[in-house]
Amino acid sequence: MVVVLWCPGIGHSAAQKYTQLETGAGSWEIHSAGVTFSLTQILPDQLKAFYVNRGFTLEQIGDYERSCVYMTVLRNDNAPGTIHFISNDWLVQVNGKRQPLVPVSEWLERFESAGISKAALVAFRWAQFPPEQSYEPGGDWNQGMLSMGLPPGSIFDVTARWDIDGKGFETTLKGIRCDR
Repeated sequence: MVVVLWCPGIGHSAAQKYTQLETGAGSWEIHSAGVTFSLTQILPDQLKAFYVNRGFTLEQIGDYERSCVYMTVLRNDNAPGTIHFISNDWLVQVNGKRQPLVPVSEWLERFESAGISKAALVAFRWAQFPPEQSYEPGGDWNQGMLSMGLPPGSIFDVTARWDIDGKGFETTLKGIRCDR
């Protein structure tokens, strides 16, 4: 049996926000305990263009496009071991209320029941941030889309959690904006 203890505050540094000049999309990044966590909003027009070109109609991708989607990066720069995460353990906090992220599996179920083609579903799945992954020290990382399940205009915090050999860590990006 593995017991995971969350150790908030370990190795935190200030979150940084900057705006990408090309698109105007907001981007947030924090470094904590040897790990970098960042979110960059994918603007609605970018998201629609991406998925329409992969077989979705505008109507089919509409709910996802309106759910505040971010390009998400988690990178093990120099943590003291292999980091392991399960994104279903991450939390979104908006207006003082905590909620889980919308799991990739839930989006896939919605799309399958809507009769979306297998090719489009595969494209959707491969573009998503992995639901569970491990990264080695020295810069191992991944990126993908992550739905916050919030309406446009939301301002929220996101807490990412991971463990190293059963010892839990977390970091929080605060004041994330979901612009329209």
